[in-house]
Amino acid sequence: MKILLISTYELGRQPFGLASPAAWLRKRGHAVTCLDLSRQSLNEKAVREAGLIAFYVPMHTATRLTLELLEPIRTSNPAAHLCAYGLYAPLAAETLRAQGVKSLFGGEFEQELVDLAENLSGKAALPKNHATSSNVSLARLRFVTPDRSDLSALKNYAHLVMPEGEHKLVGYTEASRGCKHLCRHCPIVPVYNGVFRIVDREVVLSDIRQQVKAGAQHITFGDPDFFNGVGHAVPLVEALHREFPELTYDVTIKVEHLRKNAELLKTLRDTGCLFIISAVESLDDRILEKLQKGHSREDFFRVVEECRRVGITLQPTFVPFTPWTTFENYLDLLEQLRRLELIGAVAPIQLAIRLLITAGSRLLELEDVSERIGAFDAKSLIYPWAHSLPGIDRLCEELQDIVSSADKLKLGRAAIFEKIWRATNRAAERHIEEKDLLIPAAVSSVPYLNEPWYC
Repeated sequence: MKILLISTYELGRQPFGLASPAAWLRKRGHAVTCLDLSRQSLNEKAVREAGLIAFYVPMHTATRLTLELLEPIRTSNPAAHLCAYGLYAPLAAETLRAQGVKSLFGGEFEQELVDLAENLSGKAALPKNHATSSNVSLARLRFVTPDRSDLSALKNYAHLVMPEGEHKLVGYTEASRGCKHLCRHCPIVPVYNGVFRIVDREVVLSDIRQQVKAGAQHITFGDPDFFNGVGHAVPLVEALHREFPELTYDVTIKVEHLRKNAELLKTLRDTGCLFIISAVESLDDRILEKLQKGHSREDFFRVVEECRRVGITLQPTFVPFTPWTTFENYLDLLEQLRRLELIGAVAPIQLAIRLLITAGSRLLELEDVSERIGAFDAKSLIYPWAHSLPGIDRLCEELQDIVSSADKLKLGRAAIFEKIWRATNRAAERHIEEKDLLIPAAVSSVPYLNEPWYC
């Protein structure tokens, strides 16, 4: 059977979400074409010939881009069975079905895709408990090495930029999926509900080997939290370092896990970890409690100190605009980033992100959220909300414009931060003198990926 797997956006990474199911499907004899539309043009011939067209929807942006594609693809090949798989498939199920998508798979999707393809090609009937319309599987899979043979070359994806200006090719893999935690705002929670699944160590290493052979000098581990399974993660990076001592990597780890496992920071550093991304979200304890992040403002400060002491760059990410944001706590966020000398470690877009309330979000449990939201918007895939202080929403829009225009002007992070600082003080009607400007004369450079991520 001819199958077309499509990714619209995956944070500037070569998509694991295409390479992994492609390997499973090809092992069963299916002819699979992979298209990453963030780097490749739509292959009209592949669209017309495919019996199954499956869209990878791991995040909000990817899903919205997929929705724009569905009508022209249905027009080009009305007979194809359309499928969506990935985290947002069940979260956007109603909208996707309304656009002609017949099968939706969340959670562990590889076996689901194989079962569907076998059924459509007449090789096998679907299992009796298999839901062709919408299915979330949390099965423990025996993964196989992803097949990246027809993906765009690594040189076409995000690069690692070193402090001295050197660029390095970056590979991407996943050692686990899901998450043990139940943060209220996280889209992983409605799908995995506290469950996480690991990818066998040898499969991860095999995937990294093929990317190193293709030129990768640095690996991004895309796990929602690398320390969900410390007993899996630490032996993995130790084995990786033994085999590739010059290879560097980055991981994402919760503040809570960094606090509990501070003694392992040295192990990460010694095995090649250059930086750790951590979803801090806010420095306001009240907001952190609303989000059920599991850490406090002081925990974050301690983690900054621990990472700095060990010599690993911490790159915090934020959701600064929430229903509980005030001018005071937003200005405090900027002040603390300056005080902690983290301006260079924070991608500017992280200072302008607005909270998304998706279908199934645990934020809907909160009375002050349910009272503020509008009806679910099937087009934007969120529950719209407005801040009680209109000036906060206007500031968020202004800062998003600043970040967007600054990217085009190729301004550095310090210059963008200054623009954000000035705009926020104006919005708060707070007069500042030039001598009060909080931006240090020089912002230290840190290693970072040159394609900032969005939701």
